[in-house]
Amino acid sequence: MSINWPRIIAFISAIIISSSAVSAEDLYTNQPPVTPELAFAGPYDVGVSTISAIDHGRLNTTNFITTTERPLVLEVWYPADLSAPSASKATYKNVTRLQQPFELQGDAYGDAAPVSNGQFPIVLLSHGFTGYRTQMFYLGEHLASHGYVVVGIDHKDSTNAEVFDNDTRASGGISTFYNRARDQQFVLNYFAEADERQLIPGLKERVDTNNAAIIGHSMGGFGAINTVGGCYAFNSDNLKKIGVPTILANLLPFRLNSCFAGQEKLDPRWKAIQVFAPWGGELDVHDAQAMEKITVPTFFVAGDQDNTSGFENGVKKLYQQTGSKHNYMMVYVNARHNIAGHPAPAASFHSDFELGHYVEPSWDIETINRVNKHMSLAFLDCHVKNDGARCGYLPAREDIQQYQGADNQYSAPWPGFKHLWGSGIRFYRQ
Repeated sequence: MSINWPRIIAFISAIIISSSAVSAEDLYTNQPPVTPELAFAGPYDVGVSTISAIDHGRLNTTNFITTTERPLVLEVWYPADLSAPSASKATYKNVTRLQQPFELQGDAYGDAAPVSNGQFPIVLLSHGFTGYRTQMFYLGEHLASHGYVVVGIDHKDSTNAEVFDNDTRASGGISTFYNRARDQQFVLNYFAEADERQLIPGLKERVDTNNAAIIGHSMGGFGAINTVGGCYAFNSDNLKKIGVPTILANLLPFRLNSCFAGQEKLDPRWKAIQVFAPWGGELDVHDAQAMEKITVPTFFVAGDQDNTSGFENGVKKLYQQTGSKHNYMMVYVNARHNIAGHPAPAASFHSDFELGHYVEPSWDIETINRVNKHMSLAFLDCHVKNDGARCGYLPAREDIQQYQGADNQYSAPWPGFKHLWGSGIRFYRQ
């Protein structure tokens, strides 16, 4: 009997290749019972779909004269009906800042049918300068499971895939200053005005665009503050401090300085914003008098060692300037700037530069993500859904620490936190 060695070799090779194929990374462990109460998934299964939207009349930031098309790729999470047997869990693909590809495992189901009844407030996820639409996918999935439609935005000229050298960083920065708030307003308008055919079937009637919120990180927070009235106050001095050439620094304020995402007044559909480490406070790029007039409920989240946006003269100053009667700030003690995104993918582990986009030296990012889930849901349910019971989860005491220092005396935990399982967080309200 002759042996067909080529066929055997091909068969063995196929087995080796198959077994060595890298599956999507699962960044999260099982949630322990000490997880904050509102960090557990809600009653809805979650679907996710990727769509594209185009603003056909955006000002071209390469010359500030002509208009251009501005395409935005959107990731949409929503309450889903999983009765169809074909639904499978989605993965999220992207690249690091050094263009290393990665793929992450999600808990949402790709292109699943939306539920057949109910309306759900819309929440936008707006990433920082260099980021991507799924950088806060854990929040997208979590909020959708609790009855929201959540839209992650790939902000053109500002994503990891598009910013990779000095030239793209410079042009991308100018584009971000001008476009970030306008992108947020455009996406809300898009969902309000879109034809059913522009979304996945059945989603249009599920989206409540009259009750909307923004969750923004860094430049996403910078834009969100402007969208609800924190007018820009760029000038030649603060632009030159970040490296803008003098001639451009003298001209750009005339184009950049605007309020309400380029509109004349606040869009009343915005019911709340949550801003993680918002950029701009240290350079006073938001007008202080305009900040005092903000009325939309606002939730600042910061690390007190933030070396990108700053804390005392950065995020904390913005919080103190904000005039909303519902104004909160949560501080992760000893955290820096990476307090919004998912944990680091394996592709980022080969350099300090890459890890610096994901890791917090003094904190476990998964722990931060779980606290974010809890506090974000409490804030949004309180101020977007007007759920008084959820307002009670917003702490009334600044310090989460319970131990009083002597004789085994303890204070009560923050609402929703297990006894003795909170540490290193502060909460302020004014």
